Amino acid sequence: MRVHICAVGRLRKGPEKDLVDDYLTRFDRTGRGLSLGPAQVIEVDDRKGGGMSAEAALLEKALPKGATLCVLDERGTVETSPKFAKRLAGWRDGGASDLAFVIGGADGIDPALRAKAHHGLSFGKMVWPHMLVRVMLAEQLYRAASILSGGPYHRS
Repeated sequence: MRVHICAVGRLRKGPEKDLVDDYLTRFDRTGRGLSLGPAQVIEVDDRKGGGMSAEAALLEKALPKGATLCVLDERGTVETSPKFAKRLAGWRDGGASDLAFVIGGADGIDPALRAKAHHGLSFGKMVWPHMLVRVMLAEQLYRAASILSGGPYHRS
C-alpha cells in the first residue's frame, strides 16, 4: 500500500525536513516486507491566498485516484500507536492500494474535503503547527511499521 502525505505548504531545508525524510526512509525500509510503502510527500501551495477552499481544491488534485483518505484534524480520533498500526494494517488488508494523509494549512481542512475522508486522525486536543504534524505523522508511520514487524522500536 503506497502512502502519500498530501500537505499544504512547502517544507524548506531544516530540522523538520530532515526528520520527515529520516522517518519516511525508515518507514520504507521497515514497511517494504509488510506491503507498506513507499511513502512520499506531496506539497501544494495556494499562492493566490484563496483560503481553505482553494487549498482543498489543490489537495484534491494531488490525491491519488481511489485512495483511502485520512485527514489530520483536531476533530479526529485520538489513537494509541498500536491502534494506529492496526488501522494501517486493516486498510492494507482491506485492499487499499493507496493511502493519503491530508494535512491542511494554518486554518485547517475545508469541511467539504473533511467530509470525504474515510477517517479523521488527531494527535491530541492541542493544535499543532502543520509543519510539525508532518514530522509526527512520519514518525508514527515508522512506529506503526515497527509494531507490525515485531521490531523493538515501540515499547509498550
